[in-house]
Amino acid sequence: MTNEEHNCGNHGGHGNMDPEQQKAMMQQNINITKNMANIKYKIAVMSGKGGVGKSTVAVNLAAAFNTQGLKTGIFDVDIHGPNIPKMLGVEDQKLDVIDHKLKPVTTENGLQVASMAFLLQSNGSPIIWRGPQKTGAIKELMAEVAWDNLDVLIIDHPPGTGDEPLTVLQSIPDLDAVVMVTTPNSVSHEDVIKCVAMTKMLKVENIGLVENMSYFVCPDCNKKSYIFGESSGKTFAKDMDVKFLGSLPLVPEVSTSANEDIPIVEKDKDSIVSKEFMNITKEIENLFFDKE
Repeated sequence: MTNEEHNCGNHGGHGNMDPEQQKAMMQQNINITKNMANIKYKIAVMSGKGGVGKSTVAVNLAAAFNTQGLKTGIFDVDIHGPNIPKMLGVEDQKLDVIDHKLKPVTTENGLQVASMAFLLQSNGSPIIWRGPQKTGAIKELMAEVAWDNLDVLIIDHPPGTGDEPLTVLQSIPDLDAVVMVTTPNSVSHEDVIKCVAMTKMLKVENIGLVENMSYFVCPDCNKKSYIFGESSGKTFAKDMDVKFLGSLPLVPEVSTSANEDIPIVEKDKDSIVSKEFMNITKEIENLFFDKE
């Protein structure tokens, strides 16, 4: 990793700052507020546990909103494993600098993308940072990426309640919603409960739940099999006092589309899972977007 990559995250420490550093941090917070104010709706996608398909959900929600004619961006704040560019087929591109701002990468279908992956020397370069460095890098991207008149920004987080989601939730006070992703597995439920508690502690009121991998659809006979346990998303959401947004089936086409660097929503709009993603975006609009 180059020194420039390492230094990108060196602005997150809060202790022992001199007056100039304090002034710079205050200005950065002002820039974040101004930058985010230009985006109509901001939605964070989180999960308590890895391996539940959170990034797949985030990418396809963004693609679904984009398909509906809403100008959409996706912000990948996973510092250590930024996979969103790969899933959208733009991993070999870089963020351009125009008028001292970072211009997001745009996919063929017009989806705007920002990710730490675009700032790395290569796709295999590891980022070995502690909390303050990660916080600084995320805030720098929030302040400097020049999104182009977005209607919706999807913010994809790493799993858990660590530095990345904490930074976003604290830095964007007018976040419109948080979408939690789980599977029917009880271990996943336990971790989601912690994420929901954290989100509520930070005064985010609009929280929705998506149950991914609710059932497996046999590609030969279309029979449903509940391989992770009986679907309980509605009950689980009710118990946590959050909104239930929908269930997604586990189908081979989702993995295939990811390997082909295209969201299933764009690859096969008529598939059962694409239709469910579209239903979930409609539910998010109905529950969390302002009615005009």
